Amino acid sequence: MSLRSSETFTADSMGLGAIDSGTSILLVGDDSDALQSVFYQLVAAQEDERSVVLATNDSGRMVQRALDKVTRGSGSRSSVLAGAGVSGTNVETIDDLGDLTKLGMNFSMLLSESQQKTPRFRSGIYLCTSICEEATDVRSVYRLLNSNFLSDIRRGEGIGVCALDTNSDIGTSVDSVVAGMKTSFNACIEVEKTGRREATLTISGFAEADETVTVSV
Repeated sequence: MSLRSSETFTADSMGLGAIDSGTSILLVGDDSDALQSVFYQLVAAQEDERSVVLATNDSGRMVQRALDKVTRGSGSRSSVLAGAGVSGTNVETIDDLGDLTKLGMNFSMLLSESQQKTPRFRSGIYLCTSICEEATDVRSVYRLLNSNFLSDIRRGEGIGVCALDTNSDIGTSVDSVVAGMKTSFNACIEVEKTGRREATLTISGFAEADETVTVSV
């Protein structure tokens, strides 16, 4: 049975068609600028939605500006857990990125508070590879994703995007981490920068999308 349009999400600039509520997306690439651009195009909230973002390396204000650049007003419809900067309106800062238990609880709490304002959400982690760098064991990152991030998406009316920079040094094979995470996510988008302001997306897991799409970044 197909979902009603109210239960789907759009990312028109990505050429993905309607995205079903509950969809989790693994976003990977080796160019941080292109990866970041695609990430925010996916998580920027529309008028009846909120964005809930875990930003490991950026301030909450930087996240809000990036969201506004995609969709006007999206920054004010966001809740951010930030690894830099200071706390403020709809922004909380991370004390210890390596404390994954607290990180997961704080992110889930932020999402729960967001859903009290509107049930529809777009959640995202940028960058999960930064969490892998801080973790003592990459298996604890898998537990964080499955116990909090992915389960929150399945329970609510939203979608989630987890971004990994494959050019990062995380102390183990990034390719093996990506392969392991793919088994837990519904869909995967591989980002390859192909021009000064252009990238090619290799897409899997979306019923209405082509296998490759060229987008502006």
